[in-house]
Parts: sequence; structure tokens; C-alpha cells
Amino acid sequence: MSKKLSISKAIGEALHEEMARDENVIILGEDMGKMGNVFGITVGFQEEFGEHRVYDTPISESGFCGMAVGAAMRGIRPVVELMYDDFITVAADPILNQAAKMRYMTGGQATVPMVLRLPMGAGRRNAGQHSQCLENMFCHTPGLKVVAPSTAEDAKGLLKSAVRDNDPVIFMEHKLLYAKKEELPEGEYTIPLGVADVKREGADLTIITWSRQVYFALEAAEELAKEGINVEVLDLRTLVPLDWDAIVKSVSKTHNVIVLSEEVKRGSYAGEISAQIAEELFDELDAPVERVCGLNIVSPFSPTLEDENFPHPADIVKAVKKVLNK
Repeated sequence: MSKKLSISKAIGEALHEEMARDENVIILGEDMGKMGNVFGITVGFQEEFGEHRVYDTPISESGFCGMAVGAAMRGIRPVVELMYDDFITVAADPILNQAAKMRYMTGGQATVPMVLRLPMGAGRRNAGQHSQCLENMFCHTPGLKVVAPSTAEDAKGLLKSAVRDNDPVIFMEHKLLYAKKEELPEGEYTIPLGVADVKREGADLTIITWSRQVYFALEAAEELAKEGINVEVLDLRTLVPLDWDAIVKSVSKTHNVIVLSEEVKRGSYAGEISAQIAEELFDELDAPVERVCGLNIVSPFSPTLEDENFPHPADIVKAVKKVLNK
């Protein structure tokens, strides 16, 4: 049996199930109570679970993220939402310097079982301070786990696993995927962190990607198939821990690789993955690894300019043909 839900509804369902399952799970963030967050994901939660488990916070990301770190160290499982991932810069110390390092610095005596939900990405004309993809900031920080799902099924299963995990998990949700409806299983299920998923089998080239760019990769793959080019699309789903075995398996089959991401290209996690492939899988490659990423600019407000700022299927098609020398 299956049902069709939007990704936002799937995320809400995962949160509801985990709150009903474990009374230690709490939700906090700006407008998370009566408003149900800016995207309506937790509407009705405060009425059902009470103000002691669904907290509306002041506009103080550093304050409520710090509070969540302390609560997590005392056995609570906070699910914190920042209204946009751009605002993580305000909460850099409690997340990057406290939550990420606490297990190591206490020799395992303290853990921080918290989830930080981050709506991310461009395409909504939200301009430079509300449109970034900052996953590399978190992937660079030891001690954090980083998840970036693309489908409703993955979002629900991975979020439930994230809530149950004993380490801090950064859960990145592309805003333009919230309304996308897809089939997902009925009933209880989880998806383990650190396991990638092949969204399309192929033999000629591997596109490694995550989040919204999975759909652009699939669209490009269908266009390339008309010309006899068979592309595999590997959705990482979890960026840290990275499913290196899945990458090795796919690259060893296709021998050509593109790493695709909406991030700014300079300093991107796509660059880190590309470097690791070049270092460890050089003998499997028929051509250099190609990166397809966002431009090295502040995200524009202008719709025309913003649409030029991140990769589209046509850019991916062009890159595939470059790698394959077509």
C-alpha cells in the first residue's frame, strides 16, 4: 500500500509520528506554534502536544539553538527549525562549535541528539539572504551529520532516523520541493542515514547529486537518452556520512562522473566529492570529473538573473557531452 503526499506533508507526518512515539521529542523555532512554521508544516502541533513540547521562540537563532544543545545534553530530543538556512550564521557557535564537538570533547559522556531543520535553496525570488545552499559549511565540520533528501519517501524516512540519532543532524530541505507530491509507503518505516539511492540506472556516465538537483539530473538524463547516452543518477540523500561504496560502485561501472549541486561552485561540497574521486578512483576514470554548480555570486532577486544562478537541465546536458566528448 502507498499514498501520495507532498514533501512538506511527509516531513510533518514524520515529526508527528516521532512526537507521538517519544515524549522527549520537542519542536522549537520561530512561528512553530500557532502559525505552524512559515511553510505550514507543523500546523496544529501545539494544540495537540502542548506548549511544553512545541515552542514558539523569539527571533534569536543563537539563543534557541543554544537552548536546544543544552536540552539535548539532558536527554531531550529537540527538532529545531531555522526559518531559512541562511540564518545559521547567527547560530554558528552553538551548532558548529558546541553541538558538533560535544561528544568528542567529553569522551562520549555527553551526546547532542538534536535535529536542525533548514529550508534552503533558490528559486523563490527571496534574494541573497534567503536563498543559499550552505551544506558545505556543515559537511566541513566534524561531528555533524548532514542530510539532504529529494523525495517525500526519503524525507520522511530520513527525518525519522535523524530524530532517533544520538548525534546532531543537519536536515536540509529545499523550499521548492515542499509542494512536490510523490508516492510513499503507508505505515512505519525509516531510512538509515549514510545510504545513497540510485534514482536512475545508467552505463555511460554517473551524475552524483542531491536535493532539488536530482530532478534536473533526471530530466537531463531523459533528454540525453534520446541521443543514445545512458546516464546514471546517484542521489546521495545523506552527505555526511557519505556513502562512498555507492560512489565507487557507480563510477566503476560508468567511468565518467559529474558532481551536480546548487551550491556556489567555489568551495562547494561538490568540489570535495570531486577531489576524493580523483584521488581514490583515478584509474576508473575515462575523463576528468566535472562539477556543475551555482555561480560564484550573491543570489539575485531578479527572476531572470536568479534562474541563471543555479544549474538547469540544459547545463547538465552540456556538461555530460563535454565529459563524453560528444
